[in-house]
Amino acid sequence: MNRVVVGKTYRFTVITDYLLRIEEDDTGKFEDRPTQTVLNRDFDEPEVGVLRNSNGHEVEIDTKGFHLYYDGGNFSAESLYIDIKKAYSVYQNRWYFGEDNDDHQQNLLGTVRTLDHANGAIPLDKGIMSRDGYSYLDDSKSFIYQQESDSFKARDNLVTDGYLFCYGRNYQKTLTDFYQLTGPTPLLPRFALGNWWSRYYQYTQAGYQSLMRKFDKKKVPINVSVLDMDWHKVDIPQKFGSGWTGYSWNTELFPEHQKLLQWLHDDGKKVTVNVHPAAGIRAFEDVYPAVAKDLELNVEKNEPATFELDNKKFRQAYFNDVHHKLEDEGIDFWWLDWQQGLAKNAKKMDPLWLLNYYHFTDNDRRTNGNGLILSRYAGPGSHRYPLGFSGDSVISWKSLDFQPYFTATAANIGYTWWSHDIGGHMHGDFDGELATRWLQFGVFSPINRLHSSNNTFSGKEPWNYRSDFENTQEEFMRLRTKLVPYIDTANYKTHTEGIPLVKPLYYDYPEKAEAYAMKNEYFFGSEMLISPITSPHDDKTQMAYSKTWLPSGDWVDYFSHLRYRGDTVIKTYRDSNTIPVFVRLGSLIVTNPDYMNDLENLPTNIQVEVFAGRDGSYEMVEHLGDKIAKTLFTWNELEESLKWIVNDPDNIIPKYRQISLKTHHDNRRAVDKEFNNRLQRAYISFDLKQQLSDAFNDEKYKYASFMNLINTLENNDLRSSLSEVAYIRHSYNS
Repeated sequence: MNRVVVGKTYRFTVITDYLLRIEEDDTGKFEDRPTQTVLNRDFDEPEVGVLRNSNGHEVEIDTKGFHLYYDGGNFSAESLYIDIKKAYSVYQNRWYFGEDNDDHQQNLLGTVRTLDHANGAIPLDKGIMSRDGYSYLDDSKSFIYQQESDSFKARDNLVTDGYLFCYGRNYQKTLTDFYQLTGPTPLLPRFALGNWWSRYYQYTQAGYQSLMRKFDKKKVPINVSVLDMDWHKVDIPQKFGSGWTGYSWNTELFPEHQKLLQWLHDDGKKVTVNVHPAAGIRAFEDVYPAVAKDLELNVEKNEPATFELDNKKFRQAYFNDVHHKLEDEGIDFWWLDWQQGLAKNAKKMDPLWLLNYYHFTDNDRRTNGNGLILSRYAGPGSHRYPLGFSGDSVISWKSLDFQPYFTATAANIGYTWWSHDIGGHMHGDFDGELATRWLQFGVFSPINRLHSSNNTFSGKEPWNYRSDFENTQEEFMRLRTKLVPYIDTANYKTHTEGIPLVKPLYYDYPEKAEAYAMKNEYFFGSEMLISPITSPHDDKTQMAYSKTWLPSGDWVDYFSHLRYRGDTVIKTYRDSNTIPVFVRLGSLIVTNPDYMNDLENLPTNIQVEVFAGRDGSYEMVEHLGDKIAKTLFTWNELEESLKWIVNDPDNIIPKYRQISLKTHHDNRRAVDKEFNNRLQRAYISFDLKQQLSDAFNDEKYKYASFMNLINTLENNDLRSSLSEVAYIRHSYNS
């Protein structure tokens, strides 16, 4: 097969017209088994031309995407170089072996292991997307997966094993083929897409139930209950070491824990608990006798079962004697809070990778395909074991401001399911505005997991804040669960098509400078454009804003239903009760109005929000396990009618489902009326009213002129009217 070119110490494998594997091994033994990162290298039939010993080159390989030149000898920048046919480099389109660490490449970056203790932006590792049009993924240090023993093995010797992506700026195709190379992202269970409640706090059984009852009474849905480390014994005899690792319920706090777990399940919630597994299984644990028997430990000397997940015998006891028994009591999946660093030497595998792999595959098997963990990122390929826990975030505006960019950019290495500590975990100040803005971002992020430390002032219960913040937070939490049908559709597209739920703008607009400049703006699913507000309000307008680029076309504010003309950059000012979310004219958003119901079951009622103005269509995808149902909705603007076609081969949709329509039209007239009402309420003098009216009607009107009017109002001691005027100014502007 001419797509594989082999020499004594080298091998080139053309995987697609735009994807090349490059190997060098002095022993001449090349690796065909899967690695921890790469699973599949044979999925296309590229058109390949090969020349040997021609024009002074030992090998030339030519495809639609690249032309390789190899002059013999050890790989180096002098002996191996490749011309990229879809390159965008300023000076040249040639990649030289070893140049992937050069600073001149315009790599769009990927993600990192954790945001622990980060207060704002931190450097990110490289991804596979580059504005240059090409990038290199080094797989040389990946461990080899041994299927027969379900284990990982270090490579026998130092090799070169890497993949050159040459897709130009077709970022989505790059990601799609990356997933085919490394394996797809699993389909997440629906319950994970709702609201999570988490706090590092010594809850009692009664106190936790009381908290959940209060959420229920307020009709604020909590779909996943997270118990941090105090669920287990922490105060242990000193001879056993630290209390961070534990698997025995703290009966002082949870005297009847199985009843609590059953109560939470009956209340429509899934349960996960935090574990720090580094200390292994010690003699004080309830399960120690079973573990000691299986591992033949010296019980008289309290010999511990040392944490060795690469040891098959330990692994069997770890799961069968410890985790499975706790799962049988009602724990649905595990929060793996590994903080003990990397492997001690190159022959030992990263413990975090082993934890993620074995825990996810075990949970997936026991839940019939609904596998889930919560853990840190362990490198390329980690997307196969969702979800990602981004670590203990600092409570600050800087932290919030970094998270939208961080979340979207992670798609560049295929890691699309990040879960952040929404609201922040530690340090910082009590700030209702920050908590509200963070939650608003959380609702439009992959996983909305509210979290905090045990500090008295850091609890994220909405009622901890003043009434306007409380009401807004509760409404946004309801909105999150209402949007689960929409989010689950994106979940399916991530799994089957490799399209991220949270996607950078440049995936759709690779040639637009604004798509790269607006780092915090992103697409959320196929219909929504999000521009989260990540800074506090200003003193003049009493509102906060984000800088938003609207691509060409007609856009509608999801909340106010105001229409905006695209191909523009604007400052989108908003009160604390809303954020800039836009949909295109003609968009359909499917929601679940019965948001308090159990997310394990498909909703009986579906509401379709139509942003009228032109024809539109949307295919909703629903799933229970691996059973899929699809409903295609179409909106006819002329007839003002909604129709749908259902494809449900496994009969998973409720038999008596009701579908309702909610139509949103351009709200210009309502704004005109509201503008006049606000002017009247503001008690502005006649002259200032006239100036404001003229300003709003002047197409050449500039923001600076508006600020002059604001200053005039200030000088006339009319500061109370400023927020009214500013609100209508920025709402009215399209």
